[in-house]
Amino acid sequence: MTVEIRRATTDADLAELAAVINAVTPEDPASMDEMRWSDATYPGGARFLAAVDGRVVGAATVGRIYVFPPEHPELWCSAVVLESSRRRGVGSALLANISAHAREAGKIGLQCRAWEHRPEGIAFLVNRGFRELERAHMVSLDLAGLPRPVVAPPPGISLSTLADRPDLFAGVHAVALETFDDIPGGDTPMAAGDLAEFRARDVERPGIPPDAFMIAVDEGTGAVVGYASLMLRPGSTTVAWHDMTAVRRAWRGRGVATALKVATIDWAVRRGLTTLETGNDEDNAGMRAINARLGYRPLPDELTMRGPLAPQ
Repeated sequence: MTVEIRRATTDADLAELAAVINAVTPEDPASMDEMRWSDATYPGGARFLAAVDGRVVGAATVGRIYVFPPEHPELWCSAVVLESSRRRGVGSALLANISAHAREAGKIGLQCRAWEHRPEGIAFLVNRGFRELERAHMVSLDLAGLPRPVVAPPPGISLSTLADRPDLFAGVHAVALETFDDIPGGDTPMAAGDLAEFRARDVERPGIPPDAFMIAVDEGTGAVVGYASLMLRPGSTTVAWHDMTAVRRAWRGRGVATALKVATIDWAVRRGLTTLETGNDEDNAGMRAINARLGYRPLPDELTMRGPLAPQ
């Protein structure tokens, strides 16, 4: 048996790559729109297809970790193999190509996602030197039959959307600059980036509806004190992820985050979505408590694994 690895570059290649990813990890799907956005916003990554006897059985991606600056010493990666073709060297071959690309880019390590309910994937990584870096407790809210919730911001706070108030974008970015450092997880604080990068990654990314981008404003000063956004799961019109919920330190503990999250739930109910999903680091007790109060139910944990490049 010979494993053949090739770069995925054409639209046909990307369609095959998405098909494998979506078959193996439906909770973390790929789409053509998302891949095109990634290439335009964060160039320098690579994608690979693995074939056995001419049939594509595996797929891999490698590129910049979006929430870290470009000089970060590690790249993000994924490698998936159809169940019928595992334990035949396909995953190792993909990891070798990922590692070669990272080495050429001057990087020294990799990070990737794994799931608690897929122990074979975790074992594959552990056997190659990867270790758990952070763990997110994932949750889901079933919207079927759910009545519209009452959106009740605390006194002195009004809610708007980025669609209605695009002039508030700079204030939203200021909130991100203050709050990203406080997000638990890993050992490197997230970076909001400058205005241009933040807009490209957190506002104009495919699947982020501007009318679902909720903004909390201090009525006394007009300053943005928090925001919450949704992102539709790639390829879906009925399932969305909570992309971010952030509140300035001075306004925490007053119900702003809850009001923002309820506003996104209300948007999802009005638009006919079926499910909302989110995840928070196990140390993020505050947001996890809000999710529990709002009726979110547990899903399998999502792990971020860190490991070395495969040997040359």
